[in-house]
Amino acid sequence: MTLAIGVGCKRNCPGEAIETLVRRAILRAGCAEAPAALFTHAAKNGEPGLFIAAARLGLPLVFLPPQLLQEASPRAQTRSVKVEALFGLPSLAETAALAGAGAGARLVLPRISEAGASCAIASNEPR
Repeated sequence: MTLAIGVGCKRNCPGEAIETLVRRAILRAGCAEAPAALFTHAAKNGEPGLFIAAARLGLPLVFLPPQLLQEASPRAQTRSVKVEALFGLPSLAETAALAGAGAGARLVLPRISEAGASCAIASNEPR
């Protein structure tokens, strides 16, 4: 199984907070051994915390164009009023995970949030 880990964060969210949440999400999903990558919105390219978290986790960090995230929106399970206002998406973490995993992907772990960061995990493997 290959995982797409979608991440979102508030401006200047510490890398440690993002890293801790991603580790918690991976453990909760029971997929610690699966290869993975972090995915987020292209607009988050200036967030140092994302780069720090990716480096500490040893995972690639991929910035996705808004159109790909929009295409994944109908498959999101949660809604954030703030994310909808800022990005026109129901959930940044979930749409990034779903878009990162590709067409037909499903959420393995819906969005969880803590300390200014959010995370969701998707897979393109059948159930």
